[in-house]
Amino acid sequence: MSRFLPYSPDQAYLLPPTVKEVLSEKHFCFFVQKMVSKLDLAAFEAEYGDEGGRLYDPALMVSVWLYGYGTGITSGRELERRIIEDLPLRYLAGGAQPDHWTLSAFRRRHQRAMNDVFTQVVEFIRDAGMAKLGIVAIDGTQIEAHNSKSRVDTVKKLRNQRARFRQQIRRWQKRCDAEDKAVAAEFSSEQMETVQQKLETIPARLQELKKSGLKQLPQTDKDARVLKKGGKSVVGYKAETAVSEDHFIVGQRVTQAATENDSLLPMLEEVKHNCGELPEKVLADAGLYSNANARAMEEQGIDAYIPDSNMAAALNRGKRVKGKAKASEMKRMRAKLRSAAGRKLYGQRKAIAEAPFGTLKVQRDMKRFRLRGQGKTSIEFTLSCTAFNLTRLHQELDSNSELWQRRRARERKKQQGESKMKGKISRCKAK
Repeated sequence: MSRFLPYSPDQAYLLPPTVKEVLSEKHFCFFVQKMVSKLDLAAFEAEYGDEGGRLYDPALMVSVWLYGYGTGITSGRELERRIIEDLPLRYLAGGAQPDHWTLSAFRRRHQRAMNDVFTQVVEFIRDAGMAKLGIVAIDGTQIEAHNSKSRVDTVKKLRNQRARFRQQIRRWQKRCDAEDKAVAAEFSSEQMETVQQKLETIPARLQELKKSGLKQLPQTDKDARVLKKGGKSVVGYKAETAVSEDHFIVGQRVTQAATENDSLLPMLEEVKHNCGELPEKVLADAGLYSNANARAMEEQGIDAYIPDSNMAAALNRGKRVKGKAKASEMKRMRAKLRSAAGRKLYGQRKAIAEAPFGTLKVQRDMKRFRLRGQGKTSIEFTLSCTAFNLTRLHQELDSNSELWQRRRARERKKQQGESKMKGKISRCKAK
């Protein structure tokens, strides 16, 4: 009798009747399915009329895309392949096999509905007692657009191209007139037609650049902008988030802005829209500081910790603050940040605000957008942020995870400390 187990790859059934016999009940795919079943997807259904062929259920499409973005699959073609090959995605697709064109068309179409999904997920997290707004950190990062750096128009570049194309055409015409046989080997008539067509597009591109009011205008994705940071330039968008103290994204958007000064108040409106209230404390870096922003925070009763550039340099490098504060708002802000409590609170900003960007860019393939146009890139970023919140919530609700055990231990320690304090206060009152 052979000591080896039977091996027959051509057997009739390679998988058991139910997926849960293979995957753990705590697998992320089951969590996504349960969450999507609780969402109101009427906004997706409203986009389609009664006429035409039958479509895939919006619940199927939302489920596979959220699972994809939660596991780093952002390509429609890759998602199509994985739906066939991966058991979790086969389960979420219900055995269906939508092609990449259908998957991508669904993603491009539903900007408003995807924002509704993000808001509903945030509401669910808030109802579960998480995504607390005691402290919210606001920050932004640059994400590359689907546009090469070489395909960016400037006046100088277009004029140089025009001169070069004209020179090529004149050279070709002279050789043709002189019946130079070498011209056939160097340039064909088809090549010259291509050069002529490119030359004819330059006046329109110069006019478009002039109307835009920009010095540099991307050709492939005209909504993208050339953003500069640290001496480097990126053709892309500014992606902004508001992150709660327990590391959930409670506000997000994609902008064309080269600077962040005007982003603070709109991001607070996003938080209010998604959560129904404003945060108690706001942390942000120097890029979001202005006297007007500091004044607006005071008027709304928000305790903000946002240093100006000189104060930020002092906090980060441990040096004295250069320059005196003239505006009263700046004086009050610097006074808060000079205090031990203010420094400690501001020290949490980096861990809260920048951790999600690291996860999205390094683990979730969000270093570069796949779609073009601000509206469509907003859909991509919304999907990424929604999937991030779901993976975070999945960790939190897993009672066997180390994260949950640490959290419960912190809560018990905090409760014990509060009970001891109450005991001391009651004894003091009794005396």
